Amino acid sequence: MKTVILAGGLGTRLSEETAFKPKPMVEIGGKPILWHIMSVYAAHGFSEFIVALGYKGEVIKEYFLNFRALNSDLSIDLQTGDATIHAGSISNWKVHLVDTGPNTQTGGRLARLRSWLADDDTFLMTYGDGLSNVDLQKLVAFHRSHGKLATVTAVRPAARFGNLAFDAGTGAVSQFIEKPQASGGWINGGFFVLDRKVLDYITGDEVPWELAPMQRLTEEGQLCAFRHDGFWQPMDTLRDKRHLEEHWEKGDAPWKVWR
Repeated sequence: MKTVILAGGLGTRLSEETAFKPKPMVEIGGKPILWHIMSVYAAHGFSEFIVALGYKGEVIKEYFLNFRALNSDLSIDLQTGDATIHAGSISNWKVHLVDTGPNTQTGGRLARLRSWLADDDTFLMTYGDGLSNVDLQKLVAFHRSHGKLATVTAVRPAARFGNLAFDAGTGAVSQFIEKPQASGGWINGGFFVLDRKVLDYITGDEVPWELAPMQRLTEEGQLCAFRHDGFWQPMDTLRDKRHLEEHWEKGDAPWKVWR
């Protein structure tokens, strides 16, 4: 089963990092977040990827063109320029890098991959900027069990700030919870399983996947939610990046489900 990763957005809220690279190439622990996402999928047995490129997609192409050399020992003859790449523990992934336009919306990027998905009745899809420890095998099994066209992973993000409960008169704090799980509703966590027929719900490049296509699927009873109570964290801002970096540096990265 192939995994589609939408990796073409501008990442404007991370402009300090994305002025020279696309958002999926922003690094966590010295590796692009895109590598972390792919490692999660590969750990669950899904190692063929279609990466939908847009903004600065050439940076992602260069990374994978040089991936083996960058992650292996090398011997280089400086007189001839000949290089030998020595055997190492290189991932057995297959990665398709597809240009889907610089200004295409998320739904449009997905629709542009129709020919790449011609042999797939079902495929996985996610964004190139979010990490989670969602059990992808259970997600796929859930999708197959209900027989609908689409499954979205539902998550409850942590609140951005801690909660305080205190006496209005004396100011005495009775409860303090640092960044608790949000008490509100569930949201789109960005880990999907989709039937190829969902591509028919996308009418053009300008269509965001999260609006008309998902709304229509909902109205037709073709969208189900897989509840994930575990770790989930998007990387929308520098604050989010630092938060993920802290997890990694402490050796406490919940999304690291690979050895």
